[in-house]
Amino acid sequence: MRKLALALLVLLALVILFHQYLLRSAGDWLVQSEPLTRADAALVLNTGVEIYARLREAAALYRDGFVDQVVLNGNRKVDELRALEQQGYQPLLPWHAENAHILHFLGVDPEDIIAISAEDAYDTVSEASSVGKQLLAQGIRSVIVTTSKFHTRRAGFIWRDLYGQQLKIQTAAARDDPYDPASWWRSGRQIRWVLAEYGAWLFYYWKTGLF
Repeated sequence: MRKLALALLVLLALVILFHQYLLRSAGDWLVQSEPLTRADAALVLNTGVEIYARLREAAALYRDGFVDQVVLNGNRKVDELRALEQQGYQPLLPWHAENAHILHFLGVDPEDIIAISAEDAYDTVSEASSVGKQLLAQGIRSVIVTTSKFHTRRAGFIWRDLYGQQLKIQTAAARDDPYDPASWWRSGRQIRWVLAEYGAWLFYYWKTGLF
């Protein structure tokens, strides 16, 4: 019992002494950076307010000549919305209108914007499962997955796991994304991102039976 207590005290002391290093390492690990080569399209992963930085990154890749097209996906639906549609409800604008308009404003030709509906997607895995099939059906064979910094490693891993034999996958972190691996624990918003990301990794490994 004394040995266990001593070991716990030593562990606690190490955590206190090196907590910033450990926290930074945890933040750094989520971010995957890689040199980019040309691809058929930039794929903007869907999300909430973080999508604006992703749109800017995709537009920059287009303007810089890395891609010829930009792919949006969305149109998420739940049973409540489908019930409203059955009652006659119609949205004022197509689901992709605002984000396509932003891309156009940022220099992307509207003819080079592809909108893929993925109604039942609810996370990165289901999004990849639905969107990837439609990309292949449209003849796209290489993509730069454009997402938030903290999401790059997991997004790239999932897309390569599902489509590594059919699609050339690269990832690009949104440069305007505010995530900072060196100080994420000082921001409530970024703490939420990091905890959710590690939780999603655990869920993915559990769901796929990897442990």
